[in-house]
Amino acid sequence: MITIDETAPVIVRLSTEIDAPLATVWHVHTDLAAWPAWNTDIQAITVTGPPAPGTSFRWRTHGLEITSTVRELVPGERIVWGGPAAGIDGVHVWSFEQTGDRVTVRTEESWSGAPVDAAVDHLGEALHSSLENWLAHLKTRAEQLARP
Repeated sequence: MITIDETAPVIVRLSTEIDAPLATVWHVHTDLAAWPAWNTDIQAITVTGPPAPGTSFRWRTHGLEITSTVRELVPGERIVWGGPAAGIDGVHVWSFEQTGDRVTVRTEESWSGAPVDAAVDHLGEALHSSLENWLAHLKTRAEQLARP
């Protein structure tokens, strides 16, 4: 099982509960090409195929051009991607767990590299804010789709 870099200077761990079926939450999150439609922080994305280990995708968020590669995928449970962006090496782990009528989504991400070392506090706050927004957008979209 792939994990974040526990020695990285920036690590953020967050979670949310979503009132929607697991299949809905998973689909929204892993339909990479649709991210800009529901996550206003993502300006563009280019996907070469469905998410699978080894699949890469290019996306732009907060002015950063990122190339991420899926490193692990357990359908309905877990997806891990990572890659470089402007000298920052990121590893992002997402996990999904159905509990009753809700899904708990957990995200953890690590950032390392020279730009991070030079601005740990600032970049840590930026990542925290970005992940909070991502979870909020995911929750909103999945719950919209789950309503009859």
